[in-house]
Amino acid sequence: MDTRPRASAASWQQTAYRVIFESDTRAGQLFDIALLAAILLSVVAVMLESVTSINARYGPALRAVEWMFTGLFLLEYLMRLLVVRRPLAYALSWLGIIDFLAIVPTLAALVLAGSRYLLVIRTLRLLRVFRIFKLGQFVGEGEFILNALRASRFKIMVFLSSVITLAVVVGTLMYVVEGGQNGFTSIPKSIYWAIVTMTTVGYGDISPTTVLGQTLASVLMILGYAIIAVPTGIVSAQMALPATGKPAYKQAVCHVCQAAGHRDDAEYCWRCGEKL
Repeated sequence: MDTRPRASAASWQQTAYRVIFESDTRAGQLFDIALLAAILLSVVAVMLESVTSINARYGPALRAVEWMFTGLFLLEYLMRLLVVRRPLAYALSWLGIIDFLAIVPTLAALVLAGSRYLLVIRTLRLLRVFRIFKLGQFVGEGEFILNALRASRFKIMVFLSSVITLAVVVGTLMYVVEGGQNGFTSIPKSIYWAIVTMTTVGYGDISPTTVLGQTLASVLMILGYAIIAVPTGIVSAQMALPATGKPAYKQAVCHVCQAAGHRDDAEYCWRCGEKL
């Protein structure tokens, strides 16, 4: 996705690009904060409109507010298309699609009743908050966690296989012990009960009533506590190993794909390969 400003853009377009797409200026930061506030307020308005008592009293005002926000988001979307170098590439990018979907529900409400409640998809645009806080500096720490998970993947796979096997075995036993008259009407439903019990969720929609079934459930509950701790211990042990040269990361942001968190010695973007 090429979101660089147009090569022959006027000065106002270049200024608008920096405000809309970048946050290294005061104006850019204020724009992002105002955008996030507008998203939150528009979603709150839709939620309030879904409450019958509030809608009966303030419905017209809430709908007027929603149309106001839709107009603002439409203007913002058109401005993004106007200042980028390749408008179609931006429109087809995942951020561009989300921006477009934030506008469509209100317009669709003119044709399809109730579609305006789909406006909650605007919350996806809150992902832009990461640009404000410059979280690129934390990519190194995130990579450290990902490396630990990657190094532990085979142990975790063996562990999960054991857990699934245990759930199948115990679920089948409970189906035989309790039977359909106590809610265990099939092996899959009994396996569901085993998983719920083993993870200590305990919905309570199915429960054993026989002594043997309750004994088996008690054993599974005790095992559940140990099962929860095992994957945490596996990953923690991997993370505790001595680090082998932690790379430094800089604040450079790719002009093409907006990726951050590049190494200090990087000349090209780690995501799309564009020269930094």
